[in-house]
Amino acid sequence: MIAPTVPDLVSKAAEHPFLGAHIALGDGEHEGTALAKFHGVTLGSAYEPIFDVGTHSFPQTLTASPESAERFGDELGVQALTLLTDGPSYDPFAQMNDDRQLVELDRLSRALHAFNFFGAQRPGLLFLRVHERLLKSVKYDHGRHFSSVLIDFGLNPSRIVIELPAAAVAHKTFLGYLTKSYQHYGFKVAGNLPNAGQIMSVSEMARLDFIKMDAGAALRDSVVKHLVGYANRLRIPLIFDHVTDEAQFDALQQFDVRFVQGPVFDAHPVNSR
Repeated sequence: MIAPTVPDLVSKAAEHPFLGAHIALGDGEHEGTALAKFHGVTLGSAYEPIFDVGTHSFPQTLTASPESAERFGDELGVQALTLLTDGPSYDPFAQMNDDRQLVELDRLSRALHAFNFFGAQRPGLLFLRVHERLLKSVKYDHGRHFSSVLIDFGLNPSRIVIELPAAAVAHKTFLGYLTKSYQHYGFKVAGNLPNAGQIMSVSEMARLDFIKMDAGAALRDSVVKHLVGYANRLRIPLIFDHVTDEAQFDALQQFDVRFVQGPVFDAHPVNSR
């Protein structure tokens, strides 16, 4: 089966009762990508790589050429970022006070990022963040709607990682329910640790596919070695994100950290929402 292109997906979206009113093919500098119009703004997609630096058997350094970050290992996947079409990152969820609009925006942005990811035949996994308020707005069957949309467009939910916020990870019972629900509908699930100690309970109520931890916080609290060791015992990949500079990257490498993410690896970084 031939993989659909971005124009194919946008064309099919025109027939969808919700997506057809918002998603269109860009032109000019946005030619070949999908854009989404919502409440007076036009949104686009950007992607921050997540590197598997463990695929190299020798220490890496950013000194010579930060622009050549692709040499630091294979890409596990990418983190989707929502952008205004003029460039800067944007948190449209912060502007939404109405829960119904919040759900609509979430469904729209997820579809937008999926179209631009799959339509460009990108390799690896697509990490999509879930807003805390959205998790509370949708009462049950988390993942059912998005999974049905992906399947209808011929896209594979198993290549998407739903990334849960730290507030959800902090509540074990809720975390267990969310993880099982999203996995039931074919997704992988990542959880952001609110603190290092929370890793002790992530396997009690939920078998996450990935764990994420802020690199700066882990280094500041001297818990990187502890986190790596415990994640290895759990056999759950641990991703250190928000790696901001070379000093942080070098410090992480001292503890056999495998997966890293952050603006230091991007020659043209955008700020994450």
